[in-house]
Amino acid sequence: MSAAPYEESHLYRLRHTAAHLMAQAVTELYPGAKLTLGPPIENGFYYDIEFPEAIKEADLAGIENRMRELAKLDMPLVRREATDRDDARRIIREECSLGQGEEVISYKLELLDAVPEGQTISFYEQRATDKQGKERLFIDLCRGPHVESTKEVRHFKLMSIAGAYWRGDVRNKMLTRIYGTAFETKDDLQGYLTFLEEAAKRDHRKLGRELGLFMFSPVVGQGLPLWLPKGTVLRETMNQFLRDEQVKRGYQGVVTPNIASIKLYEKSGHILTFREKLFPFMEDPEGETFILKPMNCPFHIEIYRSAMRSYRDLPIRYAEFGTVYRYEQSGELAGMLRVRGFTQDDAHLFVRPDQLLDEFVGVVDLMMQVLKRLGLNDYRARVGTRDPENAKYIGHDDNWRLSEEAIIEACRRVGLDYVVSPGDAAFYGPKLDLIIKDALGRDWQMGTVQVDYNLPERFELEYTGDDSKPHRPIMIHRAPFGSLERMIGLLTEQYAGAFPFWLAPVQVAVLPIADRHVAYARQVAERLQGYPVLGLAPEGEQVAADPGAWTGPNLRVSVDESRETLGKKIRENTKQKVPYLLICGDRDCEAGTVGVRARGEEADLGSMTLAGFLERIQPEL
Repeated sequence: MSAAPYEESHLYRLRHTAAHLMAQAVTELYPGAKLTLGPPIENGFYYDIEFPEAIKEADLAGIENRMRELAKLDMPLVRREATDRDDARRIIREECSLGQGEEVISYKLELLDAVPEGQTISFYEQRATDKQGKERLFIDLCRGPHVESTKEVRHFKLMSIAGAYWRGDVRNKMLTRIYGTAFETKDDLQGYLTFLEEAAKRDHRKLGRELGLFMFSPVVGQGLPLWLPKGTVLRETMNQFLRDEQVKRGYQGVVTPNIASIKLYEKSGHILTFREKLFPFMEDPEGETFILKPMNCPFHIEIYRSAMRSYRDLPIRYAEFGTVYRYEQSGELAGMLRVRGFTQDDAHLFVRPDQLLDEFVGVVDLMMQVLKRLGLNDYRARVGTRDPENAKYIGHDDNWRLSEEAIIEACRRVGLDYVVSPGDAAFYGPKLDLIIKDALGRDWQMGTVQVDYNLPERFELEYTGDDSKPHRPIMIHRAPFGSLERMIGLLTEQYAGAFPFWLAPVQVAVLPIADRHVAYARQVAERLQGYPVLGLAPEGEQVAADPGAWTGPNLRVSVDESRETLGKKIRENTKQKVPYLLICGDRDCEAGTVGVRARGEEADLGSMTLAGFLERIQPEL
């Protein structure tokens, strides 16, 4: 038996009641505060309030204490229904305002006006008399549902405050939104708070700054990341890994522009189906209209169309790390996980009908290999199919049926568990999404692959078959990473910044203890980086490079030549989450060794030769 929807659960009602309890506490502590809306949300609740004066995070403790006091009064949640709109206005004016005047209930009157005609108008009342004989009363316009009594709201915490425009409209007044959470048990609440603490430690925005991976600048613009040197190394390492895999599988690289004529996207249909995500159009003096590239597929189609194709040429696989631009509302932006400019590891395959299934299986296999290499082994598949009731989808029913059947059969062939999700298809074809569960148990939709009969139709793509007649190819769209930005943001949180050895921007840091050890430390670094160095000579001895000598494994190595103490060098490089620290002192210079410390190890690994060190890390290489 499947679980009941969250909106029907006791936890949902509990959190809804917690929102009312918080609102009552606010009205008691801040006379004149104007209440608006206070719904339950996925992990808690919030209430948007216009305060008579600004409040701070530090004020939440006082509100929380008042909530606990009110909860103990065991106030029943009583539903009241207005007989008509006039009766509802009377209740709001005479009872909800608690004698503070009409101004404090102005938002409630506006909400009442928005209730559709014929819909029942209900209120919830919580009332009790405290030990001092004072009546404690709160009435709110609300559809419900709620728990029976405030005493059930025991395990809760107010989390934060934020700004929120009334009804989400920037033209309206900015309100104060108070977020809170509530659970049915103390253990559940503590587990959630522990989860948040761990999530804060792993926040990719915080780690991105600390580790020198990426940044955002308000001068550049919201949602437009800037890659710093270490982040660029990480990005290029992932790119090269996927390029190598693609070359093995017969992909050809292409490069396309960042802008295009609007005609291209009119022909593809994106102007009609994707318009809200497009940046404003650009007009040139000659009357041509251009747009920032929102996706790469029409470009790849034009490359396919540039020459006559035979059935012997197919499959053709074009791959590009193409940067695209999509307008996201500022409130939707979330570090690297939701940006306005991002790079897709995009590819488009043009295949014959008899090749479709094998090629799709190959793409799914590639995506699974990519996730395995990245250490993302907990994932599931979601097959997005068409909702026949939705008019956004284009193309013939038979093509949709064939595409959906091919995706499901491919999942079966590779042994991939999947669920079917009607309505989640792209407008031109069904798709397979891989949903990753991260180290904190959160789900992320990452890699995707789609079957497309429709764009080849719209662009009139052809190839000459073995019967010498023209035939229509089928397209497969795929992106194993999804986007580099989102994948790197996810990986940063997955590993808390301690990337696997092969991905780490700096794999080895060499730490000379004093200035007299710097020359030796540089030789160690050069040997690991792959430069020709004959040997590791004692300090001051000149040794000529031998081009024929073993040149090392091309590691990414830094030398910390700062004049800090060794202890501080170790602490700073440990904060940078470098996998290995190699320490060089007098004895090492004399013996040709290094002291080795591994990330995560409580004690150092002792002194060893470079050959011994490389033998130790061989599995990671």
